[in-house]
Amino acid sequence: QVQLVESGGGLVQAGGSLRLSCAASGLPFSSTAMHWFRQAPGKEREFVAAISWSGGTTSYADSVKGRFTISRDNAKNTVYLQMNSLKPEDTAVYYCRARGVGGAYDYWGQGTQVTVSS
Repeated sequence: QVQLVESGGGLVQAGGSLRLSCAASGLPFSSTAMHWFRQAPGKEREFVAAISWSGGTTSYADSVKGRFTISRDNAKNTVYLQMNSLKPEDTAVYYCRARGVGGAYDYWGQGTQVTVSS
């Protein structure tokens, strides 16, 4: 059974930092690209960041580039999202996603709430 469990969300003031974690089990993590998405109230879910299976390639949404960093530890089956210089518009539920090559599989976590106060 595949599980993706996010943690690390919470309430932070603007300008602050949070580090999200997503612990994976039941899938070949070390060969799986991992992603972070977010969904704000009343808005569609949007891409935040992605990292290749090796960690050698990363990509970011323009809105978070330079502030957020995605990383992974394949020994711990965990992907991270370090979020710095947080803004109120970063408030959302953050989800991790595991997607196999060519979409062979596609799993989502349950999400973790991030709230940034002004």
